[in-house]
Amino acid sequence: MDIFETEVERYERWFENHPGAYQSEVAAVRAALPSSGRGLEIGTGTGRFSIPFGIVDGVEPAAAMRRVAEAHGLKVLNAKAEDLPFPDGTFDFALMVTTICFVDDADLTCREAWRVLKPGGQLVVGLVDSDSELGRRYEARKAENPFYRNARFFSVSELTEIMVNAGFGNFRYHQTLFQPLGNPEATEPVEEGFGRGGFVVVSGRRP
Repeated sequence: MDIFETEVERYERWFENHPGAYQSEVAAVRAALPSSGRGLEIGTGTGRFSIPFGIVDGVEPAAAMRRVAEAHGLKVLNAKAEDLPFPDGTFDFALMVTTICFVDDADLTCREAWRVLKPGGQLVVGLVDSDSELGRRYEARKAENPFYRNARFFSVSELTEIMVNAGFGNFRYHQTLFQPLGNPEATEPVEEGFGRGGFVVVSGRRP
């Protein structure tokens, strides 16, 4: 059984136990997202990253996660990132947060995001950078974590190349989580660039 179907409470508990890390990630995403327009979250989960930004539309293949998100008023369709059930050019921006490591095909995922974006639309991807200390720790402990056991962690450079091949350009980077996740109350700053922070937000535009 899919862990995202059976362990929703455990998933939610991570955010409750690490409010500082969660708020730091939200701040990094906020620095990258456009201030207006219709958005789509790909891999909505329970809505932890849709709700702060007023994103109503989403896709999520795990029914248990969808139910929680829908209870928050989100419109979440049962679909995968590689096959988005929307016409071409529907959205002004698309958001994925710690989703790219779980998709079956990252190249197709980014091409699908490009397709459903309007010209000039923006794809914003938050990920644990595999080249960071946090990413190396996650990779080393994958077997101990049921959520990340089958994850494929990407470096920022790898993701950027995938997004370039999908047609995106005009990249911006924001990073946070510079310290180990030992203090759940600590909210960390957001800096431009990548290479120091464990959580990086990569933003690219469809021409």
